[in-house]
Amino acid sequence: MSTTLTRTLERIAQIYHQPLPDLLFEAQRVHREHHDPRTIQLCTLCNIKTGACPEDCAYCSQSVHNPTDLVPQPLMDVEGVVAQARAAKASGATRFCMGAAWREVKDGPQFERVLEMVRQVAALEMEVCCTLGMLKPHQAQRLKEAGLTAYNHNLDTSPNYYGQIITTRTYRDRLETIQAVSAAGISVCCGGILGMGESVQDRLELLEALSELDPAPESIPINCLVPVPGTPLQDAPPIDPIDLVRMIATTRVLFPRAIVRLSAGRLQMSDELQALCIVAGANSIFTGTVLLTTPNPDNSHDEQLLNRLGMVPKAL
Repeated sequence: MSTTLTRTLERIAQIYHQPLPDLLFEAQRVHREHHDPRTIQLCTLCNIKTGACPEDCAYCSQSVHNPTDLVPQPLMDVEGVVAQARAAKASGATRFCMGAAWREVKDGPQFERVLEMVRQVAALEMEVCCTLGMLKPHQAQRLKEAGLTAYNHNLDTSPNYYGQIITTRTYRDRLETIQAVSAAGISVCCGGILGMGESVQDRLELLEALSELDPAPESIPINCLVPVPGTPLQDAPPIDPIDLVRMIATTRVLFPRAIVRLSAGRLQMSDELQALCIVAGANSIFTGTVLLTTPNPDNSHDEQLLNRLGMVPKAL
């Protein structure tokens, strides 16, 4: 490991391990310099093609390698997706994300359909994000031309722990897709999943890997594993709540301008824990009762929570 990378990891560790009041104070200071602390961006994630994915991600209900109860569904039609986007906008969401359980994007009729989805959702004056698996540079360029705002491609965990979670796609594969997205002028949405058996050191090394991306991610989703029966991680214990708060706060300090998204796993969190994550610098949540294939708090609960916190949805 180079001296520069060692210093980066040392700095990340110093931020993360400081007394929690000091860490939260620093995260709040940074957050208030770059964001309105009273607003939360609401996003909605639509699963436009479900299941039958050839990847072997140990956390995923959509993998063909994992004997879950999920019933695969083909790629949705454009009209159905646009209807969901309109409903999301009416509920206060300003960003609409479309996820397909593909290993990689393949040129052809299905990609053309996705491009049309992007065009029509962009016409609703919403931010448009896709997560479709690996991309080639020309495909990223076509998505940009269709009006895509951002592309999500998570690193999931540290480079060292990655092989314990996925064997069908390398870390380098992920970095190359992120590079293609950046080169096309699309904002990068890239984060990870906590609670997969990784160590605190792995979490810090994930943040180090994110910090090496150039440009830095515009959006960083922090997911907590939702164990799914039939997956190798079905019995994984939940992440310690204070560790989650430390991870959110450290991410905020390291990435002052990014939108830090409190993503999967919110249904298992108390309102108090979600509030503490927001104080730590999270400024986006996903709305809707399902997040890809796992349960999520309903819109009425989120509205009540924001009201109790004296916060409002962020306008576009």
